[in-house]
Amino acid sequence: LPAPLWQALLAPLRKPAEGKEPNGQWARRMGDYLAAEDADALHRLLVSRWRRPEAAVPGGREPDSLLAGHVPPLPGRDAAERMMLLDQLTYLPDDLLAKIDRAAMSVGLETRAPLLDHRVAEFAWSLPGAMKIGPLGGKEPLRRVLWRHVPRAMMERPKQGFEVPIGLWLRGPLRDWAEALLAGDRLAREGWFDARLLRRVWAEHLSGRGNHGLALWNVLMFQAWLEAR
Repeated sequence: LPAPLWQALLAPLRKPAEGKEPNGQWARRMGDYLAAEDADALHRLLVSRWRRPEAAVPGGREPDSLLAGHVPPLPGRDAAERMMLLDQLTYLPDDLLAKIDRAAMSVGLETRAPLLDHRVAEFAWSLPGAMKIGPLGGKEPLRRVLWRHVPRAMMERPKQGFEVPIGLWLRGPLRDWAEALLAGDRLAREGWFDARLLRRVWAEHLSGRGNHGLALWNVLMFQAWLEAR
């Protein structure tokens, strides 16, 4: 179904927060997840900023990586555990820990991650998957330990992330900067990206028909580097 139809159908049921993807985009994304051929393909979709990265680059092909082409053999692990391990090999060291270290060291702080002590990690991997994700939700062993020391009311709360509102910034204070880097004639002249596709995605983002802030940010970082090199 086209995104505008999903938008109308879901309007009474789901109210996206400001800066989040609208219902039509959300429904199409859920459809992509349901159509994934296997757990590895689903995981790639979950962690990808672009649903089809190669489409943005003329003649592009997604390179082999731990997430595509070179997925390590993980015998005896169910789909959820495969995703956990792939996150541990990629998202954790290449994103979360790198950002934490840079942010902390920029103000002279030395951070520690006690749950990444190898003894804790080895014990966690020794537990069966059903023990990690149980009736109480995820991280069940950790929840049970904390309940001995922390009131449940402090733990059973909605998750609060630290997401940067890139989508809103690109429609606001960063709009002129982004528009200059995503100018159609510039993209066509440089030849790195499909200019028509990026201009369409940029227009959808500015109109609010989609929230493509994170996908566009990857392109903008390349464009900014290209300008500065």
